[in-house]
Amino acid sequence: MGDGLKAVGGAPLGVSPSVAVVDGAGTVIGWTEAAEQLTGYPAADIVGRPVGVLLPPGGEGLPRTGLTEVRRRDGGAVIVKAEAAPLTLGDEPGHWLVTAVPAASDLSTGTGALLELLGSSFPVAMALWDRDLRCVWLNEAARQLSHGYPHYRIGRRLTEAIEGIDTEALQDVMRRVLDGGPPVIDREGLWSHRGEERVMSVSLFPLEGADGRPLGVCSVVLDFSTSQARDRLRLLREASVRLGSTLDVMKTGQELAELAVRALADHVTVDLAEAMLPTERLQRPVTTEAGLPVLRRVGVASVDEEMRDGASLWMRDETVPVPWGSPVMEVLHSRRPHFEPVLDMSGNWAVLDRDRVRAFHAAGLHSLIAVPLEAGSDVLGVAIFGRTVNPAPFTRDDLMLAEELVTRASFSLENALQYTRERLTTLALQRDLLPHDLRGSATVEVASRYLPCTHEKVGGDWYDVIHLPGDRIALVVGDVTGHGITAAATMGRLRTAVRTLANLELPPDQLLTHLDQLLADDARGFEAAGATCLYAVHDPRAGRFTMATAGHPPPAIVAPSGEVTFPSLPVGPPIGVGLGPYQAYDVHLPAGTVLALYTDGLIERRRTDLDAGMAKLGAVLSRATSRPATLDGVCTDVIDSLVGDAPAEDDIALLVARTRA
Repeated sequence: MGDGLKAVGGAPLGVSPSVAVVDGAGTVIGWTEAAEQLTGYPAADIVGRPVGVLLPPGGEGLPRTGLTEVRRRDGGAVIVKAEAAPLTLGDEPGHWLVTAVPAASDLSTGTGALLELLGSSFPVAMALWDRDLRCVWLNEAARQLSHGYPHYRIGRRLTEAIEGIDTEALQDVMRRVLDGGPPVIDREGLWSHRGEERVMSVSLFPLEGADGRPLGVCSVVLDFSTSQARDRLRLLREASVRLGSTLDVMKTGQELAELAVRALADHVTVDLAEAMLPTERLQRPVTTEAGLPVLRRVGVASVDEEMRDGASLWMRDETVPVPWGSPVMEVLHSRRPHFEPVLDMSGNWAVLDRDRVRAFHAAGLHSLIAVPLEAGSDVLGVAIFGRTVNPAPFTRDDLMLAEELVTRASFSLENALQYTRERLTTLALQRDLLPHDLRGSATVEVASRYLPCTHEKVGGDWYDVIHLPGDRIALVVGDVTGHGITAAATMGRLRTAVRTLANLELPPDQLLTHLDQLLADDARGFEAAGATCLYAVHDPRAGRFTMATAGHPPPAIVAPSGEVTFPSLPVGPPIGVGLGPYQAYDVHLPAGTVLALYTDGLIERRRTDLDAGMAKLGAVLSRATSRPATLDGVCTDVIDSLVGDAPAEDDIALLVARTRA
């Protein structure tokens, strides 16, 4: 077996392909000497036998083209690049001409030449292992590892015992990848051999054949044994955690600047194009007098407090002009980084204004890297890394690290920008859909508050007041499932539908039944599958509220005495699931009674259950209504007490009504 493996793994350039002829029944009828060398089968032992003898258990036949595995006579396996072409012998069609070249040698020809080139010059150790965890190919960097780790040699198996090396853990991980498990990315470990310890980062990827079955594993190993390499690995890992932890553009830009200071540079700025910032105050592009687009500074960090606090001329959220001909403009247009280990301010930088050049000189800026921030086809801006205190100029390795940091930040910035655009669009849509002129009646006064969520996408909470014949008035509060534009649009449809059904003077239970069926019929066209809703109608002649709920929390009722109750309404299913009908509930309320309708964002917190939230709401309402106060003041007290300055975890809608004599 050893000789055969050596021949396969070390196949020379221009190796002769193995050729076989297979008839329509799958029987081998032709065999070459190269095929015998590849598999160990002489022609006398294979001609006349099924081709399945050469395939691994479970194989479904040789592919037309692609990587596959061939079984050797000695029980071993060979990964080959196989091609099968139809062949007609005389008047007999249906035959196949099959050629196979060992995968390791195929790397040197055709499309594999690119991989061979990368494998030879790449500074990381790459190797291919078959299903028996045997090394069948490796690049030059992996060959260098073989001095301390002998399993990095063609034909050696990880299962072979090697003195001083425990490969069992690596074998287990490799087999999980072979069995269809996920790839392993950046698994760090300490490798020891003959007194030498090295910190290695290992990544493992499945090598799939043409039939989709795993043929082996590709391993990529990086050596982080030096302190500098460990520091850089730590920086990239920290970047993976911190960058993107928020969907705020300004915070993401500042995080990038702070990450790179000291670890890479002494002074870092992050500037985004004005046109890419979807803030409400930037509806029109800001330009300089010369008509040039400008950047806005979203991040700045420095080891020098003066540079950080203003000596760099532009602080966070200030606009930064970019003159034509400057290296920064070239970076934005070419999408290539600017690398200047020894900064020459007499070159293209001379187009900058004198104040900026003077600030660079005063800070001792002597080495600089500028990297474009990109997202798809868009250039978001530029990140600039400079050295002032550190006397060493930037190196090519520093440039690669800066580009990696910027790439990770670009993904996070793109997500933040997309989120901000959608959020502003949704907020604008909600403002248009929610009532602008909320009016009570002679018998009921009303007030409201609405707070959009600050963490998640804006949702579909809504409220409404509808005037009905006979001095009656309807109060509505609802909450659409989901977030974003779709939820807001669904909210607008439901609000319109409730108003239409209310004008038909349907009682609350029937109105919710019709609304449930309406949304259920349309559910296929909506991302938001349902909604909760509370609908209450006040009849001043009868002195009562008639209400029905579709999965919505009950209202809080504050009697003139200050006692707070939450009525036990018959709770129906959420609307949109088609499981109605609903039941109405009557409650008689004397003049001076306060009724508070709300969505669950007001009373629900991650670490607080609904009962505790409702109890707190009741206490606040009792206290707020115990003294003379407007309903607007009551709303303010409720929001201040239950939400305060903390970011809203969910949308909050609050509708407060008070009965009059």
